Amino acid sequence: MSDTTPELEQLAINTLRFLAVDAVESAKSGHPGAPLGCAPIAYLLYHKLMKYSPTDPLWSDRDRFVLSNGHASALLYGVLHLTGYDLPIEQLAKFRQWGSHTPGHPEYGETPGVEVTTGPLGQGFAMAVGLAIAEKHLAAVYNHENHTPVDHYTYVLCGDGDLMEGISHESASLAGTLGLGKLVVLYDDNLISLDGPTDLSYTEDVTKRFEAYDWHVQMVHDGNDLAGIEKAILAAKAETTKPSLIRVRTVIGYGSPKAGTNKVHGEALGVEATKATKKNLGFPEDKSFYVPEEAGKHWLEAVEKGKAALAAWQQKFEAYKQAYPELGEQYTRTFEAKLADGWEKIIPVFPTEKAVATRNAGQVILNAVAKIIPELFGGAADLTSSTKTIFKDSPSFHVDPKGRNVFFGVREFGMMAAVNGMAAHGGIIPFGSTFYTFSDYCRSALRMGALQSSHSLYIFTHDSVGLGEDGPTHQPIEHLMSMRCIPQLTDFRPADANETSACWQIALERKSASFMALSRQDLPVLDAVKYKVLEGTRKGAYILETGKDIVLVATGSEVAMIMKAAAELKGEGIEATVVSMPSFKLFEEQDEAYKMSIFPHGVPKISLEAGATMGWWKYIGRDGIAIGLDRFGASAPAPLVQDKLGISAAAVVEAAKKLLKK
Repeated sequence: MSDTTPELEQLAINTLRFLAVDAVESAKSGHPGAPLGCAPIAYLLYHKLMKYSPTDPLWSDRDRFVLSNGHASALLYGVLHLTGYDLPIEQLAKFRQWGSHTPGHPEYGETPGVEVTTGPLGQGFAMAVGLAIAEKHLAAVYNHENHTPVDHYTYVLCGDGDLMEGISHESASLAGTLGLGKLVVLYDDNLISLDGPTDLSYTEDVTKRFEAYDWHVQMVHDGNDLAGIEKAILAAKAETTKPSLIRVRTVIGYGSPKAGTNKVHGEALGVEATKATKKNLGFPEDKSFYVPEEAGKHWLEAVEKGKAALAAWQQKFEAYKQAYPELGEQYTRTFEAKLADGWEKIIPVFPTEKAVATRNAGQVILNAVAKIIPELFGGAADLTSSTKTIFKDSPSFHVDPKGRNVFFGVREFGMMAAVNGMAAHGGIIPFGSTFYTFSDYCRSALRMGALQSSHSLYIFTHDSVGLGEDGPTHQPIEHLMSMRCIPQLTDFRPADANETSACWQIALERKSASFMALSRQDLPVLDAVKYKVLEGTRKGAYILETGKDIVLVATGSEVAMIMKAAAELKGEGIEATVVSMPSFKLFEEQDEAYKMSIFPHGVPKISLEAGATMGWWKYIGRDGIAIGLDRFGASAPAPLVQDKLGISAAAVVEAAKKLLKK
């Protein structure tokens, strides 16, 4: 290790500052202000305080760093390059360009060392809460006296915008309630937002706010005070029962002619201002992407330091596996995202004699699978009694961190973002649940989970007007179609209990962000063997009954209706093919021959779904009839609502006769 002097520290910090400035200048777009102001914080974390290994970015017991104000991505890319991650300087020169590994906002899976995708403000903060929840739970599960394979911190750098967003309020409240003592948030308190001084829109006492959430709060009055920031971080780490917020009063655009103004927030400095900034901070004005040799060596000490920390952990983990072989095997398996051998055999098959709501089937499946997949972990937004997403044999995580039930409270957005953070952490398969209509509250988190390819499970119940008396505020209409539009998000709307089993199995296997839309009302159960339900569900759509005259297709609770309609039509000499379509996404992954076998040309087609009709014409053709809802629902008993709104077997029979007369 080199002898560190204040001069060397300052050179290292300025090197980072100007890698970020030069990246933004090269792209002619970006955000130089936060990197100039926050470089000292990043230096302290990555050079001195964090535990990580650049040569093994996925080491399970690393500290996690989340850049919640993801617009400051040039700062993170500079740090990752300087500390020896596989991010060559050529990538910094391609900042924000097509095909680079340095996109405008950090993207998980795109850049080594990026823990989660950030940019939509507040979500990085919320995902960090999920990371910290995962660490606390796994530490309780795996750690024993003298053996601590799980012992790391989650650090966050956030800005004013993060804390203005409503999701930060949800997530901070939850973090305080759960006592996430290993969550440390450094707040870039620079008094400037994009529109101007923060007091235009943001005058609350942040310290009192977070103290009210039961956080440990400190203030560092100078963002260049390395000793003060380090002291605060160490004090935060010593506070084991509360999450910590450290307010750091920085100067946005520090050293530049535009310092302390909103003019330096979201645009390149420009050639002359860049030179002036370098001159002000004693850095060569005529060099771009310049890393002085001494500073480069200083930063790269992270490589050997990381290797040593990783080697020490690996040695301890070998001893752990000797002492606790079953837990050691489970730890390795879950962090490799492998499911236990034979796990699928425990998934229940439901008998056909009794109708079952798919939300109730989900509860049976969840608790059956839990016995062999201990990494399954999650809860609901104050709706466990309604969504049925609770482990019956496990305590609350809040009471006992080993517990697998998380009571998220009425915080749908914060819940689903936290689920994404847990998924990014590894070692668990997380889920969150609420009523389907409230997916609106958390839609941005669902999109982020899909963008990150997170193995996040989003469980929605009360999936249609079939929920009845609660009325149109609680009856989803446009939700199915709108969520099917989200790339990389797998949709599941099972027709019955056995399709629900199949959907759970596929969702656990796929390792993608997935949602389920489950019914409140009881539904007839399909014969799993007769209809080859699992095989059919894997293909997204499959045939239940075959006929030559017309194709009837439905999803979820409406499948029983088209089966009834087909039986009535058969009595009148009309033979219908009945198709259950539990997943548009899975169906679109099939080859054209299979798609044609389900929706053949030249055969009239009718779709039935208790939701928006937009999108169905891709499958039924312009001459088909899409029966659905392009209006809001109504408050009344479910059968009456469905009948009045035309979601019924009778409506399908009438439409079929009309279509076949053409």
